[in-house]
Amino acid sequence: MELTYDNTGFKITHKGRVVLKHSETNPALYLGVGQSTFDMYRGNFDIKDYLTERLPLKQFTVTENAEDYVITLSLNGQGALIARVFETAEQRLKIEFTSLDETYNRFWIRIAATEDELVYGCGEQLSYFNLRGKNFPLWSSEPGVGRNKNTYTTWQADVKDKAGGDYYNTNYPQPTFVSDKKYFCHLETTAYADFDFTHALYHELQCWSIPEYLLFDAEASFPELMTNMTDVFGRQPALPEWVYNGVILGIQGGTEITLNKIAAAKEAGIEVAGVWCQDWQGIKMTSFGKRLQWDWQWNAALYPELDTKIHQLKEQGIRFLGYINPYVLQDFPLYNEAQRQGYLATQSDGSKYLVDFGEFYCGVVDFTNPDACAWYKDIIRHNMIDFGLDGWMGDFGEYLPTDCTLFNGESAEIEHNKWPYRWAKVQHEAIAEAGKTNDILFFMRAGGTGIQGYCHALWAGDQSVIWEKDDGLASVIPAALSAGLMGNGISHSDIGGYTTLHGNRRSKELFQRWAEMAAFTPIMRSHEGNRPDDNHQYDTDAETMAHLARMTKIYKHLKPYIRSAVIENATKGMPVQRPLFMHYEQDSEAYHIQYQYLFGRDLLVAPVYNQGETVKQLYLPEDEWVHVWSGKVFMGGWVEVDAPVGQPPVFYRKQSKDARLLAEISRY
Repeated sequence: MELTYDNTGFKITHKGRVVLKHSETNPALYLGVGQSTFDMYRGNFDIKDYLTERLPLKQFTVTENAEDYVITLSLNGQGALIARVFETAEQRLKIEFTSLDETYNRFWIRIAATEDELVYGCGEQLSYFNLRGKNFPLWSSEPGVGRNKNTYTTWQADVKDKAGGDYYNTNYPQPTFVSDKKYFCHLETTAYADFDFTHALYHELQCWSIPEYLLFDAEASFPELMTNMTDVFGRQPALPEWVYNGVILGIQGGTEITLNKIAAAKEAGIEVAGVWCQDWQGIKMTSFGKRLQWDWQWNAALYPELDTKIHQLKEQGIRFLGYINPYVLQDFPLYNEAQRQGYLATQSDGSKYLVDFGEFYCGVVDFTNPDACAWYKDIIRHNMIDFGLDGWMGDFGEYLPTDCTLFNGESAEIEHNKWPYRWAKVQHEAIAEAGKTNDILFFMRAGGTGIQGYCHALWAGDQSVIWEKDDGLASVIPAALSAGLMGNGISHSDIGGYTTLHGNRRSKELFQRWAEMAAFTPIMRSHEGNRPDDNHQYDTDAETMAHLARMTKIYKHLKPYIRSAVIENATKGMPVQRPLFMHYEQDSEAYHIQYQYLFGRDLLVAPVYNQGETVKQLYLPEDEWVHVWSGKVFMGGWVEVDAPVGQPPVFYRKQSKDARLLAEISRY
């Protein structure tokens, strides 16, 4: 790290890269004053800021010490902000910020950029992989239905439910980005942030508080950068071995239906690793569709004899998974207990606070209260782990309202983006304390800084059952790639999508194409959707079941290959689904590919995401690639291959040490 300065400005460089240039004529730091309003409707937020001041910090002094530089930035001759600049023991650049005037609650910093630079990350982004040319508000929320203001689906969702969303809406935002120049930049804040990548010569990072620090580091290669970043944020544990044995079938309706569907699936040749019965604790019907009874204990009326059947299934090699989230249903036993113990977030006067989840109301378990965390971990251990569940969906985490009052006294606006981290930590610790980290799988859609070390797997949220790029099959590809670059290298999605609204219905072709992609992701899992009767299901007809059987056999065949990639994620932070540039850094075209990915080092996957498409154009980086189905060898560049249903465009590297295993995919 080097800081050079004179009377007119200063410049900070790190490992030969200019990080920040500040002068009187081109300031890099600003402070301001704003008043925010957050209007939440069922996890969708309408956010506004009334900005009264935005002031450049032109005046500064630099104090040079043995271990650091201290920059004091002033407004009208009065100190407003201190920036302590130093290099950490790991040789990362760190700039710590201290406010000297509490008047200012808005902060901007400009990171030096080049005109041709590309950037990625900011958590999980579903519409864009390369973020250059747009700004990205960073606030955990429902991702929206449709997610494109120009589509009919989004318009209908906005008009009817205030839920249409936009390109930047995400369950998992993170104030971190990665550059094609092989550096990462992280702003440590949980406040609302907005990263603006529209300027040619700088990236402007904004947040609605004074951040704790900025962290920056660079490496010679992307794999080294991934290890560096995950040394900071943490790494996901390896998956339990049973996950690789096949699909986790999403089934609802009770014990008899579940057992019958398992038997039929096995008879059809489907490799079944587990069943995911999200309604294990009961159901509630709403106008949205089939919802769940949020009181986290076995519903013996809907699932009779599950307490014994769950163990019999395990003896057959089939695991049982359930569902939980961090809220408790009003006037049900867990809510009443939490209310008595003082474990719920409250109104400012201490009275009860309820959140509308769509025709039912819930209390927010206050994870800033250590006793509430311990209580919820006990519920997970006793009601789920001890009962015999081998995993669950850890849903939500995005709904913390900004006007509730929390145990730790911190503003809920500041805690909001941290809530997914707190929720993941509770689940992870419950599993770890039960000694089951290597055997239980849980997955979340919500995320934030630091979730990497606690969330065992992501799923991409509630895609619509459509072909549209922003909210359909295609969207989960940049979602996995962007989240993977943040250190969440185990991601997957609901096979076939979830949200059935405004006339959208899952077709057979969409389900099959989604299943084909899922066979080349770390986890295969299906979902019936919010309106099961309107959707094509895996067992709607024999042809769909036969197709899924093939895909599960391919996934199971790849078990040693996938396991190796998952272990690399757990030990080095290398995502299982990787952007093409991860291993082809000199290939300029690779940086623009967002709907293909490397699955591990040696498989390249280009999912079919357009309805009716049977011939696929795709890009191969320069190498010897073997088309799995035809055996034809390609040397790179844009190519065209046949891609009928059942033969998704998949290639393996001819020089792979696993070439024999990968070539055998074509046997299925």
